Amino acid sequence: MQVVNSDFYIDLLFYHRGLQCLVAFELKADKFKPDHLGQLNFYLEALDRDVKKPNENPSIGVLLCKDKDSEIVEYALSRSLSPTMVSEYKTQLPDKKLLQQKLHELFDNEADEK
Repeated sequence: MQVVNSDFYIDLLFYHRGLQCLVAFELKADKFKPDHLGQLNFYLEALDRDVKKPNENPSIGVLLCKDKDSEIVEYALSRSLSPTMVSEYKTQLPDKKLLQQKLHELFDNEADEK
């Protein structure tokens, strides 16, 4: 993504058809730091100004970190107006049976909502 004359790189960018918005993912190999949110918020603002179509909803940011301190995350997000999520990621996949169970629960919940 280019802002003014500088290039910036979002780790992953998706479009959510149901929400009709762009979803930017930032992946961090270290523990959560408040400045990670500043970078993600910059990306969200650039997406909304330069990429988002008039009929689309504001962009959403997801920050995935190797580790986090929940209290630091709470402080960092307390004044944020953008829809942003911070989560830890695992370096190993959960058990296959657990993944299958969670997928079935997800699909059952979606079927119940329709």
